[in-house]
Amino acid sequence: MSAAAPSGASRAAAEVRGLARGTREVLAGRDLGAAAATLTYYAGIAVVPWLLLAVWTTTWWWGTDGAERRLSALRVLVPDDMGGRMPYDELVRAGTHLGLVGALIVLFPASFYGEGLRRAALALAPAPDRFTGWRGRALVMVPLVVLPGLAWVFFAVGERMVPLSPEGGGGGATTLVIRVLVGFTLVWLVLSPLLAWTFRYVVPGRPRWWVAVLGGLATGSCLAGFLHGFQLFLAIPIDVGIPFGGLGVVGGVVAVGLWLFVLHLCLLLGWATTTALEARAARGSVAGGEDAP
Repeated sequence: MSAAAPSGASRAAAEVRGLARGTREVLAGRDLGAAAATLTYYAGIAVVPWLLLAVWTTTWWWGTDGAERRLSALRVLVPDDMGGRMPYDELVRAGTHLGLVGALIVLFPASFYGEGLRRAALALAPAPDRFTGWRGRALVMVPLVVLPGLAWVFFAVGERMVPLSPEGGGGGATTLVIRVLVGFTLVWLVLSPLLAWTFRYVVPGRPRWWVAVLGGLATGSCLAGFLHGFQLFLAIPIDVGIPFGGLGVVGGVVAVGLWLFVLHLCLLLGWATTTALEARAARGSVAGGEDAP
């Protein structure tokens, strides 16, 4: 008597277990924390330039004064308990007045993020690689093509969320849930295509497109949730300068650096899982003679 065919749930569970084993194999014997710290260092150079570029692109259709006015109105979405609105105001002011020459200059520090991504991935999965830094920097700049559109969507949806904020007249649990759901979905959909490009081209490996897209969607959802956690952290009324003798600036920099480090742990775990999925897809295509999920 032949055994019953495995159910869909059993096959799905087996796939998840196999993917988890593959992820462990990718990371076996490697220092994930050190790789995330490396990427966090490069992010410390590149994150603000990328934010400045995103803000600057809004001046293309709103103008300098219009963009500064409209983006400044979004400050009510930034929790102020830990002083988060002051850095946001400075970012808006600097970004809207960046100008073409300033935008060209900040491209150089912004490109360091690509180098950090590639070096961190190579630390976890060593492979022969030439021109590591320059290749990562060049490839990470390609999404600049879609950055204006993504920035416009992000800030345009943000304007629609202002009335849902407590200061905008929205209050209660219902508006809070709506704000969280819309914010999560927005950040997820903005991050996912950027992550798919990163997994496909910026870091080594070149997975299939469908693997890169799935990896981008899954990793983007984790990062979107993590960033909402950071927003919640900003709403906690504590003095982050207390561990540093009352130096609030130092405490703020350390706190942001710590959150970036944990974020990059999640990002590299997402990349390792995508790499494991590509390995399983490659074995399946060889066995089945097809290149499809």
